[in-house]
Amino acid sequence: MDEDVLSTPGHLISQAARGFARLSEARLKPMGFGVGHLPVLVALGEGRADSQRGLARFAKIEQSSMAQMLNRMERDGLIRRVPDPSDGRSSLISLTDAALARMPEACEVLFQGNRDALAGFSDQEAAQLVDLLNRLIANLDRLVASPSEGE
Repeated sequence: MDEDVLSTPGHLISQAARGFARLSEARLKPMGFGVGHLPVLVALGEGRADSQRGLARFAKIEQSSMAQMLNRMERDGLIRRVPDPSDGRSSLISLTDAALARMPEACEVLFQGNRDALAGFSDQEAAQLVDLLNRLIANLDRLVASPSEGE
C-alpha cells in the first residue's frame, strides 16, 4: 500500500476535529457549557427561539439526538421551553438569561482556542485554511445529499 491512511485529509481533519473538541470542552466546562451545545447556543444566541425540529435541522443531527441534548440543557438551566403559539403540539426553545449572560465569555474562550491552535499560522494561511475547509464541507454535503455522484 503506497498511501498511508493516517496521512489522508479525512483522517487528519478528524484528528484535528477531536483535538478542537477536547480543547473546547475543557475550556467551556467551567461555564456550564459543553461542545455539543454549540449548535443550539449559536442558533438561539441573541435571544432567538426555535423549535426542536428547526434546531435539529440547523445542527444537522437527528431529532432524537436533539431531544436528548435539549432535555440535558433544560435540566442544566440553559434553555427554556414555551408553547409555540402557531402550533400547540410543539414548543419554542430559547436560552435562559443565565446562558445568554455567559455566551460572550464562551465565545471569547472559543475564539482564543482557535487563535491558540493556529499559533504560527499567518493571517493569510489561517484564511486559506478556512476557505479550503468550507469548500471541503460543501463537497461533502453535496456528496452526502447525492451519494451516487462520488461513485
